Amino acid sequence: MRTWSGVCAVLLVVAIVLTGCLGMKTPPVSRSAAPTLFVDYQRTGGIAGVNDRLVIFDNGVTLVSTRTASGEIQLNKSDLENISAVFDVAQFPMLEGNYTSRRGGADFMQYSISYQGKTVNTEDTAVPAALEPVIKEMDSILSTSLDSGQAYSPLPRINK
Repeated sequence: MRTWSGVCAVLLVVAIVLTGCLGMKTPPVSRSAAPTLFVDYQRTGGIAGVNDRLVIFDNGVTLVSTRTASGEIQLNKSDLENISAVFDVAQFPMLEGNYTSRRGGADFMQYSISYQGKTVNTEDTAVPAALEPVIKEMDSILSTSLDSGQAYSPLPRINK
């Protein structure tokens, strides 16, 4: 009897182990890649002591902050394409890293713009003409998202 219960116990353990091994494999969990930085725009200074920042990720999630408010908006694919077009027309990768005024000024606005791994710093009176549409586009996103509480609507598309 002891032998028979020992054999049954061993068979039961083997059956439990094999049942777990023969089951369906669980599919691997697919995790979407973390979003990457698309644009990081910051404007500071001026008479009012502005400190605004706009961080756009490649999935359209956009963080907006000022000295008095912050929020998050969602840009769509078309918005991201328009922003890319503005940077492309500006030939952003070809711009120098710094554009500053020789005379300086305490009330100048300073801008720091990062796009596709390149950062350009500039200030009022030294902004190159090619960079002006980029600054206008970023300022437009900032103002429409925080001031009016409305969704961003892009400036008219620039043709290449």
